[in-house]
Amino acid sequence: MNRSITWKLFLLTTTLCMLILAAIFAGQTIFFKQFYVTQKVNDIQASLQEYEQKYREAEGDAEAVRRLEQEFYQKHGTWVTTLDALGNLKYTGDFYLEVKLEKSKGEAEAFSNQTITVPLYGLANAEELIPNNSFLRPGSRVVVQGIKQGSAVVPYRLGVEFNVAWENDQIAKKEHEIVPTFEDPSKWHEEFPSVWLNGWITKAQLPGSGSGRLIYTNRWFIDRIKAFQADLLLDPAQEKPRAMTVMNAEDNDIPYKLFVDPITDQDGAPAYLFAMASLQPVDEAVGMIRSYYVYIIAAALLLIVLLSFYYSRQIARPLLRMNRTTKKMASLDFSETLPVTSRDELGALSHNINEMSEALHSHIRQLRQDIEKEKRLERTRKEFIAGVSHELKTPLSVIQSCISILKDGIAEQKREHYFAAVENEVRKMDLLIVEMLELAKFESGTYRMETDAFSIREAIQSVCGQLALNMEEKRLQLHTRLDDAAVTANRNRIGQVLTNFMTNAIRHTPENGSIRIAAVTEEGLVKVSVENQGAPIPPELLDRIWDRFYRGESSRQRSAGGTGLGLAICKNILELHGAPYGVENTECGVMFYFYLPLQA
Repeated sequence: MNRSITWKLFLLTTTLCMLILAAIFAGQTIFFKQFYVTQKVNDIQASLQEYEQKYREAEGDAEAVRRLEQEFYQKHGTWVTTLDALGNLKYTGDFYLEVKLEKSKGEAEAFSNQTITVPLYGLANAEELIPNNSFLRPGSRVVVQGIKQGSAVVPYRLGVEFNVAWENDQIAKKEHEIVPTFEDPSKWHEEFPSVWLNGWITKAQLPGSGSGRLIYTNRWFIDRIKAFQADLLLDPAQEKPRAMTVMNAEDNDIPYKLFVDPITDQDGAPAYLFAMASLQPVDEAVGMIRSYYVYIIAAALLLIVLLSFYYSRQIARPLLRMNRTTKKMASLDFSETLPVTSRDELGALSHNINEMSEALHSHIRQLRQDIEKEKRLERTRKEFIAGVSHELKTPLSVIQSCISILKDGIAEQKREHYFAAVENEVRKMDLLIVEMLELAKFESGTYRMETDAFSIREAIQSVCGQLALNMEEKRLQLHTRLDDAAVTANRNRIGQVLTNFMTNAIRHTPENGSIRIAAVTEEGLVKVSVENQGAPIPPELLDRIWDRFYRGESSRQRSAGGTGLGLAICKNILELHGAPYGVENTECGVMFYFYLPLQA
């Protein structure tokens, strides 16, 4: 059996480690790359939103815009620039020609005698067109071919003296794709709206060696801008971007992401933010991770050996624990359980032993609780019957005696006295029954105590006012110390408790004595205490005074008044509030107290 479990653990550990290894491999080669690309795209999109805000602040200042482009590349490794509605690169004041057009006819007539600007970034590299180029100088005659867009023209081919020419290769590529499809050359201009313009150079602005905009140095980025412009101008099926668009591109096996975000210039004209980011770093990172897998596999194999060795040594422990646990069960000690939860033979045996232990323990515990509960119920039943019998015996005897006297006609002159005695005993019995029903309601466990906020000082003053005549009859002095605090409790029930405590205090205070009642705030609680002068309660009886029908007199006579249920009712009310309470002897007499929470 041991070999079986050891082999099972070995296979389980091996499988688990290999699954973990496979998950790491899949996550870092497939999901990691996808996660990286997605996260990078999201970050760049968020950064472009911030760039747009800064661009609007710098718009119109070519130098400020160029600094923004350079800072964006340095911070995010992403090329960014701005295009106008025709796809032309904006802020090209350092790399252009001004051409004065001659008077022309036909398609070119609309541009006769105009001066147009020819951006040179789309025609040749900045390094090719260095200053003092003998072909690009004021006064040189040039031929410009462009795409006609309404009243504007987008130059894409430039010819100068000696037939030297530069062209936008992306638009030229579109031209070669579109023109051969027409059988009738006269219809070329209907689908390919190009126009030839003649003129001479009036100004040539070329960047110096090592100067110019940063984006001029990335020819592939410029090519992507020209490709976007070609699609924008010549592809009728191509919809203009209305929201930020992300496109894929690749050059020399290096993947790129292109971002086109349509915006609006200060003058309300449409424009585009055009950005490009390389994904080469993620390929490098994935390649580095793959080369690291040799170390991961070695670590995984070492972990498999160590775990298998560890678990095999643990196999014997459940058997020893079973032996110890079953010995305790034989001695009716069910405190220990077996933690083995495997599905093999040891696991099944441990599970069965645990269930048997729990079942035996539960039945024995329940049996003991039932026996104890039955004993308590029997004891409570006997005490209740004895108390009720004692409490009802005296008034019934008095009533029976009075009725016999009245029936026999004895002492007719005291007839009213005996009727009053009967009435008094009936009232006491009625009070006893009411309090017994109220006590039963509290002890039923179904009574719900509703609480609200009220002033404890006002509640105490109200109770003292109701019992003022009782204190005057015994000429008692009342001393109060009442904080003006709001508490959360059931005002009527707390008033009932206060009334009972005060009534007991008045009953047990000798004539001309004093009663002290206080409500003092203590750390978020209010302590309410009622202290009266008089004989102290024996310490061994302090807990019994809260029992039903207990009055504290050894003779249990009713001459002092009360039903013996008042403090029992107070106990249940305070426990339903969750309020601490108690009674203690003081230097002068006895003090009852309880605590209530302050209003939140």
